[in-house]
Amino acid sequence: MLSLIELSGTPFQIGHALGRFGAQAAHSYLISSSAWDSVMVWRNTNAARVMQALVQQHFPLIHEELMGLASGLELPAEDVFLWNCRGDVWSMAADGCTTIQLPSSSGPRISHNEDGDPGFAGYCGIGEFTPNEGPRFASFLYPASIPGHTFAVTEHGLAMTVNNLRSRRVTVGVPRMVLTRAMLNESSLDDAVELLNNTQRSGGFHLSLAQRGVLDLLSVEFNDMGVSVQTIEAPSLHANHVIHDSMCNFPQVITESSLHRQLRGSSLLHGGLAASPADIDPLAILADQANDEYPIYRDSPDDTDGENTMATADIHVGADQVTWQVYERPGQSSRFSLIDARLV
Repeated sequence: MLSLIELSGTPFQIGHALGRFGAQAAHSYLISSSAWDSVMVWRNTNAARVMQALVQQHFPLIHEELMGLASGLELPAEDVFLWNCRGDVWSMAADGCTTIQLPSSSGPRISHNEDGDPGFAGYCGIGEFTPNEGPRFASFLYPASIPGHTFAVTEHGLAMTVNNLRSRRVTVGVPRMVLTRAMLNESSLDDAVELLNNTQRSGGFHLSLAQRGVLDLLSVEFNDMGVSVQTIEAPSLHANHVIHDSMCNFPQVITESSLHRQLRGSSLLHGGLAASPADIDPLAILADQANDEYPIYRDSPDDTDGENTMATADIHVGADQVTWQVYERPGQSSRFSLIDARLV
């Protein structure tokens, strides 16, 4: 079951509270997992030192949050920092996700399956953040990770969902999870995209971005080589590989799960479940398990990517507010309902 945690204070205090939230899962599961071992081979490397120095220089408050996270987890700071660089140094990080993007004259709708390591089942939650510096926001949380790389909404009405991209390149830069955490401090879509364009990036993500009072729904792919921003004008789906034409030449891993979710979901969007765009039910698509081996909704103990769907978010971005629900499984009653960054 997803939990709710309220966090406030300085970056270090917030990080420490995040660490206490995730400590049980970290010590009982994470640090003995193969995923942890695959990332820890980067201990004491020049790349790890340079990435941490870049975060200290350009995002000192987020660096403090990471140090607080390590303190709360009671784990070495270098190890916790590296774990939050997992998608920058390791292309097969167990972070998946499927996002449906629906533009509308009444405001965008973003629906998102958050897929992650099934070892974290029962240890995830929603955090309501009230930092001393920066806007309030609410975000899905994994143990041992800073917020912002999953799905989140801020008090500025900025809504963001995040999909893993599996880059084969390792380039020293600001870790992707630090960048998406920093984006939650921005007050507008333009500022959020500008942050990506103006920062030395390491790994890559796909983002769906929208903001209350703005009709634009943005699909953003970024990695160390570039940033691609597209305005979504028709129902679209994004899984875990690059699909923008300008980005398709960078070396990446496309898993069978990602490929089949992209194909199946796109087929359902364009006639499989709906006679017209107005009839699309994104939660029905995100619950789809027609492909036994590569379903969109993933709950198999032997999932091909080692991932399960941990939660589903359905975000309606309106003129005056962002209303959104978080489900433990599509088709069930919502676990949480929020307006902007507050639980209702």
